[in-house]
Formats: sequence, C-alpha cells, structure tokens
Amino acid sequence: MSAAGSAVAARPHRGVHGTLAEPLPFPVVDACVQIWPDADFDVAHRHGVACFAVTTWWPRVPFEQALADLQRWRAGLADHPTLHLALGARDVRDAHARGHATLLLASQDGEVLGDDPERLALLHALGVRQLLPAYNRNNLLCGGALDVTDGGFSALGRGVVDVAARVGVVLDGSHLGPRSARQLIDLSPQPVVFSHSNPAAVVPSPRNVSDDVIRALAEQGGVIGLVNWGPLVYRQGSRRRPTLSDFLDLVDHVADLLGDTRAIGLGTDFSLGSYPLHTRDPWAPRGYQDARGEHDSVVTTWPRAPERFVEGFDDYAQLPDVIAGLAARGYDQASIEGILGGNLLRVYERVMRG
Repeated sequence: MSAAGSAVAARPHRGVHGTLAEPLPFPVVDACVQIWPDADFDVAHRHGVACFAVTTWWPRVPFEQALADLQRWRAGLADHPTLHLALGARDVRDAHARGHATLLLASQDGEVLGDDPERLALLHALGVRQLLPAYNRNNLLCGGALDVTDGGFSALGRGVVDVAARVGVVLDGSHLGPRSARQLIDLSPQPVVFSHSNPAAVVPSPRNVSDDVIRALAEQGGVIGLVNWGPLVYRQGSRRRPTLSDFLDLVDHVADLLGDTRAIGLGTDFSLGSYPLHTRDPWAPRGYQDARGEHDSVVTTWPRAPERFVEGFDDYAQLPDVIAGLAARGYDQASIEGILGGNLLRVYERVMRG
C-alpha cells in the first residue's frame, strides 16, 4: 500500500493533512489530536481516521471556560454532516460504515474539576468521554510527568477515579508522573489508556513510560497509544530526524514485551488546523523538566512544521504506509486493525458501555 496517490499538496503548517482517495476498510482511532479554529472539518472524514479524540480545551482553564469551549464543539458539529460526536464505540463503528468520522471529546487536564470530582459527571453528561488527570505538573489530583516529585493520587484524585468508573469516562495516563501512572492502573476498576506515550526503555523521556507500567496496563486490559511526535521517538545520539521505521520499532518493542498486540494503539498528537505559532510549548509549565531532549537541537524547524513528527508519518495521508510497514514486519491483518483502532475501541466499548 502507498499514499502516493493521495492529495498531499503544499503543507504550509503541520495542521494541513492530505486526504485518501479511498476510505480505509477498518476504523482507525487516534487517541490524541489537537484541532484548531481553521481546521477543515468538511474533509476530516477523508483522512482515514474514524475517531479523533480531541483536546476539547487547553489545560488549566477554569471550569466555566471549559463549559463554553465544550458548547462550541457541540454546536459546531451540527454544521458538518460527515462529522459526529462519539459517545461510545458504536458511534465510531457506525460513522465508519457510512464513510464519516467522529470526534471523541477529551480533557488533557484534571485541574478543570477543581476540588469537586462530581464535575466530571456533568462533563460526561455533556459528552466528554476521556480525562487525563494531570498535564505535566502536579495538581490536586495526582503528579505530573515533568514535575520534580510525584506523590501519587490524593484522596480527591481517587474520588475522580471513582466517578469516572461510575459514569463511563476513560482515564488517560499520558503526562502523569511515574508513581501516579502506575497508581492510575491499580486504582481504576476499568481499563485505562495512555493516549500518546512511548516505551521509555527505547526512548528515555519523562513523558514516556516504563516497561513495568506497560505490562500492568496490558494485564488490566488497557492500551498505550504509541505516538509519532519526534521528541518521543528520537534516539539520543542519532543526530537525525526520526523515521517511520523508528516508530515501528516502538510497536515491535511493546509487542515483544507483551507477546501480543492487544495493548497497542495509536495516539499521534497531530493537529488539524494551525497550531498557534510559538517559541515554547504554550501548555508547558516553566521551570519543569524538558520532554524534548536532544531532538530540538537536531530537528530545527518552526513549531507548525510537519517535521516535528517522524519522517514517513507526519500526515494522516501516510496511514497506508504505516499499514504497509506493519505488514512488512510480520503483523497480520487482525493485529494491524487492532493497533490502529480496534484495541482502543475495545476499551471504549467496555468503559463507555456502548
């Protein structure tokens, strides 16, 4: 398979993706996506993705702002007949069968809940289906991946875990500190996901996760969404832009570690639309650990550029090449369909009950 025939034209920034001439025969789920105001929703269903788990609001916004952002998402969907709200796995499968796509509303930060876990029940009633309790820094719930200490889940954070299990919100361990990440798996009675993280055994980074955590996640029935964002794929000392082959090495590592592919998913952290121009991550707290490591001294480009992602997989239109790469490494069709969507849908179906 090749993406050579897809409409990949000039890409002035990283939020412009090519479209596929033909839909993929199975639903692809991207567990982490950013979508910006100038995204072209009219072609979102032609990128080969059946479900985009979208960051619904920026981390660390007040609850009132989150509600306003949430309402804008819900209202905007009404204007796009080929894009639908995903409240469960069934919605994703139904949309894919019609050649359409879905948005799954997600929060990349639990600070929006303040000191009231029941706010999560309200957000669920309004359509939110995925929650990451802490974005890089410690908060009232648990520890963040880039903070200097990680005290684990507080009583308040444990209350949030309980509410999530009760109402049907998928909990996300990406961006959590190592102790909190492991506790999330142990505390949750439902499978959790790590929406966009990689194995730290291959790429040491405070944003990646240990083999022990990956094993525990798999035993619980959860899924790690492997990410093609360059800094989390870059091998220290390689002095080159990471490639699709490097990304597939991460798939191999997890598959070899676990003995199968049932805990592997995809979380690109791609953008649809123009990522705001910046010289530093607008979501990164100042003075904390740096998740980018040596990568940014080697891959020197502006923040909107596709080169921020691995060469060979910096565009949704290259999904056929990802499929071909997995097949070339010996993965059968069932495993490929699971890695690119089916495994996450299994978690969604169990947690969201539909």
